[in-house]
Amino acid sequence: MTLRFSQLVVGLILFGIGCAVMVDAGIGLDPWTVFAEGVSTNTGIGIGWVVSITGFLVLLLWIPLRQKPGVGTVANILVVGAAMQFALPLMSTPDAWPAQLVMFLAGTVLVGVASGIYIGARLGPGPRDGLMTGIHQRWGWPIWAGRLGVEATVLATGWLLGGTVGLGTVLFAVLIGPIVHVSLPLFDRGARVGVRPAPGPREGDASAATAATRLSAPGT
Repeated sequence: MTLRFSQLVVGLILFGIGCAVMVDAGIGLDPWTVFAEGVSTNTGIGIGWVVSITGFLVLLLWIPLRQKPGVGTVANILVVGAAMQFALPLMSTPDAWPAQLVMFLAGTVLVGVASGIYIGARLGPGPRDGLMTGIHQRWGWPIWAGRLGVEATVLATGWLLGGTVGLGTVLFAVLIGPIVHVSLPLFDRGARVGVRPAPGPREGDASAATAATRLSAPGT
């Protein structure tokens, strides 16, 4: 458990840093970060703190969906936004567009690998992934349909609030699934010891969240 928790925290910290790298690249963001940036622009609250607040509010939506959070769910809310907030001032947006592109791709790879690390710890899904699987289990919607509906709404709202939508938004949507697909087996502790978790309220949701993550952005 100590190793799994350590893996979880490392993955979440790297995830937050990767998100910060993508923000500072300035060429577009994943839907949830577009929303966080839009809220931050209009409220003056740091984008990392908005990520944490949003995660907590999303977690409240688990109640009617009858989902139960795991240790990883709570840690996700506490760690990702904080890591993102502290990493943002350490970087700046490059002047040259090719450098911005390289920076964004580096951030995307870091987020994808970090997703494999923290999901592989099998300590519970992030609040946004749990929302998707909760919709699936409560109402029978396909995970991809629930994710598409929620993230399209979040993206549109964030864009209207002033969040950055651009080439990076498209690149992230295309690349994140394959990156997580490759990285997750490398860090999946259940697979490493040859154990498939029983579909309980925590591990079952984590497995479903893994499937959701492979389809599109993992969210924070």
